[in-house]
Amino acid sequence: MTTPATELDWNNLGFAYMKLPYRYLARYKDGAWQEGGLTENSTLEISECSPCLHYGQQAFEGLKAYRTKEGKLQLFRPEMNAERLQRSAQRLLMPPVPTDLFLTAVKEVVRANADYVPPYGTGGTLYLRPMLIGVGDIIGIKPAPEYIFTVFAMPVGNYFKGGLTPTNFLVSTEFDRAAPNGTGAAKVGGNYAASYLPGKLAHERQFSDMVYLDPATHTKIEEVGAANFFGITKNNEFVTPLSPSILPSITKYSLLYLAEHRLGMTAIEGDVPVAELDRFTEAGACGTAAVISPIGGLQIGDDFHVFYSETEVGPVTRHLYDELTGIQFGDVEAPEGWIVPVD
Repeated sequence: MTTPATELDWNNLGFAYMKLPYRYLARYKDGAWQEGGLTENSTLEISECSPCLHYGQQAFEGLKAYRTKEGKLQLFRPEMNAERLQRSAQRLLMPPVPTDLFLTAVKEVVRANADYVPPYGTGGTLYLRPMLIGVGDIIGIKPAPEYIFTVFAMPVGNYFKGGLTPTNFLVSTEFDRAAPNGTGAAKVGGNYAASYLPGKLAHERQFSDMVYLDPATHTKIEEVGAANFFGITKNNEFVTPLSPSILPSITKYSLLYLAEHRLGMTAIEGDVPVAELDRFTEAGACGTAAVISPIGGLQIGDDFHVFYSETEVGPVTRHLYDELTGIQFGDVEAPEGWIVPVD
């Protein structure tokens, strides 16, 4: 059942699924994408033998629509989401979703569910979940004969409770997020399913999530749960890990650009040895869902490493957050091509 938009508490949305009136669906069949369109049906009917269910032949994306002070609706760098979904599809031998189809689907879903885009000033956004799945009667380990591309949406608040408030994380010494030459750089479900157990163990110890080290040597920080890591050094550097097993975050690359071109910092993608955390005065997790979540401290074995503060947000992290969200909500001038209006 769909909750009327007039009954929502925009200031206390949280991050949870909500059935909205419309979603977009297109099918790939006989070697080509068929014409798609909006549907009110939130249930997918697929074969019990579909490769997406048995072998994980599926990929997805996450992006948001924002309402500006003037009430206009806009997207943040959606072409990058389309390109990342295409790379994920190629990794799993699925037909890439053309960029124009991706953008059409996303815009139509936003327009059709416009009443559910949270008002400006609440901090809420309309979260969009594009998804590509392999379907059909295939029991052998081989690509599906048909595919479904769908986009659904829901209004959301902060991914981590408390918003821009420092939280603590647990560094994993037992679990890996992805294999060295696996699917870590693709946004596919298997990467996330593997994080359920470590995440549960972190929560049981009162941490926000698990931080994963590089799977080859277990000496370098790679990802913070389902988000990317960044650190601010004493030398005014913005540093984020570089690895073939890291998901290339659109938020991360946006922050790298803003750190260099708006804050005058040195932007670095490179190794982040866990033994050298003293070089960072601030640290955080970043991603579409999390935006920026300041890291207060990391539990590494018996040692607890605090960055700027467990209770206060560092000045550089706050500046980056204000710059990024200001662009997304239309309050700060965006670099060329970053904002796509939903007409």
